[in-house]
Amino acid sequence: MRAGTPARRVGTPARRAGAARTASHTERWGGYGLLTVLAAAVVVPFLNVFLASMQPSGKPVTGMSWPQRWSLDNYREAWSVAGFSELMRSSLVIAVGVVPATLVLAALAGYALGTMRLPGGDGVAALFVAGLTIPVELVVVPLYFDLRGIGLTDSYLGVILVEIALFLPFGVFWMRTHFRAAPASLVEAARIDGASSLTILFRVLLPLARPPLMTLGVLVFMWSWNQFLLVLVLVQDATKRTAPAGLGFFVGQNNTDVPMLAAGTVLVMLPITLLYLIFQRSFVAGLLQGAFKG
Repeated sequence: MRAGTPARRVGTPARRAGAARTASHTERWGGYGLLTVLAAAVVVPFLNVFLASMQPSGKPVTGMSWPQRWSLDNYREAWSVAGFSELMRSSLVIAVGVVPATLVLAALAGYALGTMRLPGGDGVAALFVAGLTIPVELVVVPLYFDLRGIGLTDSYLGVILVEIALFLPFGVFWMRTHFRAAPASLVEAARIDGASSLTILFRVLLPLARPPLMTLGVLVFMWSWNQFLLVLVLVQDATKRTAPAGLGFFVGQNNTDVPMLAAGTVLVMLPITLLYLIFQRSFVAGLLQGAFKG
């Protein structure tokens, strides 16, 4: 028995290595399978809407079917009938006003709450976190009467200010998490060299915060562009409606023409899709950086 013991000990690491490789392959293929299922859950509905938009106008659409003739007639018709040129312009004006302001305010507040020892700083941070739990459906009616009292209904400025306040709690929480995870030695070294707080922020920390800022910018743009109920209540002027709100009225007027409705839906989704494709690497890098730091 003793003579055979060394052989078993030599063989044990090999068997363990083989089992580890088998488990690694199983986990890898399991991960690929899960990613395939998730990708199909995202791509198949989008593909279904796109194929429906290529069908002849007024044709009943049941399930996913390949069009016999590819044509952009539904897109041209939807663009002219729904007035998507004005709708897209309104959405773009609001998003361009919301995204930069939210990024600046979130970066400043996140820096102060994440790196400075402020009196009551934890309480202020808790208030921002509590703001994440307030649904827009709960405050949209009081907001309408408040904004009407100061003359900010039916205006881009009113919607921009409300959306900034709506998205700022997540932005502050996101940037505070990033700044708290930044190396303290960098901040201390800059302070020893005599750098002010703004110098530390703009020259030391913000260059390292590019991925989180890009991710936050994409998310805020997406939330602003897709905002429906808020714009529907605050903006009654048809010339200032955004693309999702205009699409809602378009659906009500053409609820039997599925191909044209599908074309309008694709037009509304297209800017978000292009934005994500352009900033895909920065967006994913920001998410991964936040995950590892968390």
